Parts: sequence; structure tokens; C-alpha cells
Amino acid sequence: MRFAFTEDQQLLQQTVHEFLQAECTAERVRGFWATETGRSPELWSQLAEMGVTGLLVPEEFGGLGMNDIDMVLLMEEVGRAGLAEPLISTAAIAAPLIRDLDNAELSRAWLPRIAAGEAIIAVAHTCNAFVSDAHIADLILVRHPQGDEIHGLVRDQCALTAEPANDPARRIFSMDWTPKPLTRIAESGRARRLWADVLSRGALATAAQQLGVTAKLIDLAVAYATERKQFGSPIGSFQAVKHHLANVRVQLEYAQPLVYRAAHSVATRAPARATDVSMAKSAASEAAAAAAKVSLQVHGAIGYTWEQDVHVWMRRAWSLGLAWGSAAWHRERIANAVLDQNAPAESFGYGASIA
Repeated sequence: MRFAFTEDQQLLQQTVHEFLQAECTAERVRGFWATETGRSPELWSQLAEMGVTGLLVPEEFGGLGMNDIDMVLLMEEVGRAGLAEPLISTAAIAAPLIRDLDNAELSRAWLPRIAAGEAIIAVAHTCNAFVSDAHIADLILVRHPQGDEIHGLVRDQCALTAEPANDPARRIFSMDWTPKPLTRIAESGRARRLWADVLSRGALATAAQQLGVTAKLIDLAVAYATERKQFGSPIGSFQAVKHHLANVRVQLEYAQPLVYRAAHSVATRAPARATDVSMAKSAASEAAAAAAKVSLQVHGAIGYTWEQDVHVWMRRAWSLGLAWGSAAWHRERIANAVLDQNAPAESFGYGASIA
């Protein structure tokens, strides 16, 4: 059996990489911070034209009809570019959720708009303290706090309060809303299963972006270590600096296959996908946090200045580390699967009961 991405998948990844390298520079990302919304409608439209927003949208609704394995490589490139557009909530979560609802009216109303880049979807999940990009969302997906129901809200059906964020690229909000029969789109056991998939896809896409962020932080640190000199030699030639950078690279190399494995598990609906996703998110979060720390150490005092590009990816590493469950949250989730048998854990060599 061959465990590798196809040539078409790698070609699509390369296409997105080249586009983001040209259109999503550090200077442009910083420019978004100063805007009212923090987002770029022009860039969003370009991503839609490339098929990124509609990657998981079925072809009959104008999408590419691909799966989570295809998506994971693109999310990795998004993280490498430091792009904060709401692709996780809209393209990686909302599109497959609406698709899996098997609601013809809802699918016709939203899937073509997602594929065309004409709709932005926000997702409110209890593992996130606040809702990202709710201010520009055309639809907000949320679970009823006292019941097994998923609701879809337009902006005038909820009250939003902007919250401060450590990452200037983030726009986060607390939300007050009242459940109504009109806004309910799923209920009972079906809603529970779909909402579990929401968590898996959110954590998977975030972990994939963390891989890209980690790789970029390593590149920035290596480049600076080559330029900065002490005692007449580049600091990158010092053994201690080499060891720190090598250790982070090892963490990235170990996290990468876990994320790819989780993508396969989600795409194939493997019984152990919840466990696989938590393993991936935990490893990717730790790698990104380590990369941010080491990159800042390599840059030294100058790394604390806003002029350094390392800030873009360092803050992304921190914010993504908290999104869709922290490393500690996911480790506890894995422990529940292995020790308490509260979730499927076949990937550990045995079967456990499903809660």
C-alpha cells in the first residue's frame, strides 16, 4: 500500500503556495490588521476563484467535491502564509456540515454561495471561548447549550460583543442569542453526530495550519541565524542554536504524519477519528508553541519589536494553539479514550466503547 499524496493533490498545494507567496505577503497581512474588519474581500474572492472555499462543496453546487485529505495540504499553506481569513469555519467546517445535513433547501441556499466566495460562515463551539469572524459572517452555526440541536443564525438573530485578542489578525466575539424553531437545522442524535464532526474538522484544519506556521517560524529563525553575527560568526554556526532549531524541526516532522493520518481518518469516517484528531492537534500545537519560543530566542531582543515579521507567525501560533482545543484539552480527551474508554481508540491497538 502506498501512503502518499497524489500528484494532483501536490499540484494543487503548489498552486496555492505560489498564489499565497505572491499575494499574501507579511506587509499585506499587517495591513489587514489596521482595517475595520481585518479581512480582505478581494483576497477571499481570489481564493474562491481557485476553488479553495468550495473544495468540500459537492460539484452539483459549484464546488470541487474533494475531501479532507485534499483540504489538509491547503490549510498547511494557509498557515505558512499567515493568512487569517475564515477558511476553517467556512470551507473546512460549514461546507461539509451543510452537505451532510441532507437538507436540499439549506444546501441550495448556502453551498453555491460558499463555493463562489459569496458567503462567510462562523461557527460557535464550546471548546472556543469566543466566536471568530462573527462580525462578517452571513450565517453563524451554533449548538443549543441545553439541548442536542444545531441552529443557524443570521447576524440580526444574535447580539455580538467584540472581545480583545492578543493576535491582531483575530476578530473574536461573545454572542447572545435565543434558540427558536425557525433557526433549528438539526436535532437529537443526528445533531450530536454532526457536531462531533464539527469539532474534528475544526481541530484538524487548525492543526494543519499550525504545521505551516511552525515551518515558517523555523525558516525565519534559520534566515536570521544566518545573518546575525556574534564574535565574527553567524549565530547559526553555534552548536546551541543548531540544537534548538533541530529540536523544533523534529517536533514538526513528528506532528506532520499525525495530522495527515487524522485527515485520512476524518475523510474516511474511521471509528478512531476523534482520537486521531486529538493526537494531531496536540502534537501540532506543541510544535508551533516550541517554534514560536525558539524563533523569538534566536531573534533576541529585536524579536520583540513590531517591525520583525516573526510577530505575524508567532501570534498565529499562540492563537491557533488555543483554537479548537488546546494541547492540554486534547491530551485529556485522548486519556479519556485510552484510560476511561469514553471514545473510540482503535488506533491504540484495541477497541473502546463509544459514548
